[in-house]
Amino acid sequence: MTRQPSSPATELREWDASSYHRVANPHVDWGRVVLERLPLRGDETVIDAGCGTGRLTELLLERLPHGRALALDQSTNMLDQAALHLTPRFGDRVAFRQADLASLDLDMVADAVFSTATFHWITDHERLFTALYRALKPGGWLVAQCGGGPNIASINHQAQAVMREEPFARHMGDWTGPWFFAGADDTATRLHDAGFVEVDTHLVAAPVALESEAAFREFLTTVVFGTHLNRLPTEALRAKFIDRLVRWSAGQQAAWHLDYWRLNMVARRPVASSRRGVMC
Repeated sequence: MTRQPSSPATELREWDASSYHRVANPHVDWGRVVLERLPLRGDETVIDAGCGTGRLTELLLERLPHGRALALDQSTNMLDQAALHLTPRFGDRVAFRQADLASLDLDMVADAVFSTATFHWITDHERLFTALYRALKPGGWLVAQCGGGPNIASINHQAQAVMREEPFARHMGDWTGPWFFAGADDTATRLHDAGFVEVDTHLVAAPVALESEAAFREFLTTVVFGTHLNRLPTEALRAKFIDRLVRWSAGQQAAWHLDYWRLNMVARRPVASSRRGVMC
């Protein structure tokens, strides 16, 4: 079983939410497929764990004509953008809350938890799955997807090399990045250990090809390496870091390509259980 990092559960960062809302189209496309796996009647309360700017929360709410969504994210910028996007249409059928998912203090409030492109930003998956289990009502489903396995291995390997060179090394130190890309088997074990049943986990390749150098540059800056750039003190250094990765990609046989891998997971909180000796 892969050993998890011992760093804090999540690394606090803010996002350029308006750029993310515009460019994160691969994540929305993947999320549509994940959402189709979520069994819903239409009157449930569903947590969107890591709602981002609300593009997928909108699709979730369309499947809940008599229900409501609780949109959670650690980023205030993302939540503000999501509120602007969703509130005019859905009103009080959607609520927003800033939250560290691994420290979530909700108790049996949701019929389901839906999440995409979020869990790999959290290093402590044991705490994460325990918190999500607690937030679900008995019988509730967790349906999620995040980066896993060899996700973005090529560009990440190149970024690691750049991070060890000056002038970046003095600001990056021995930091290796904000992500934890778990495997399918390890994730299944952690879900079972948290108390979930009917667990299904698997990895799938989901390569992305951006249409131009400009699109690739913005995608790296906003979606992939924003946390890395936050460690650099000037805009000039941030631009230089991205320049190095753009030049590297330009020299590859498949330029502007990212080797994404997605970890899919479905699990259910039992209708009744005696997990850790406590009847639920």
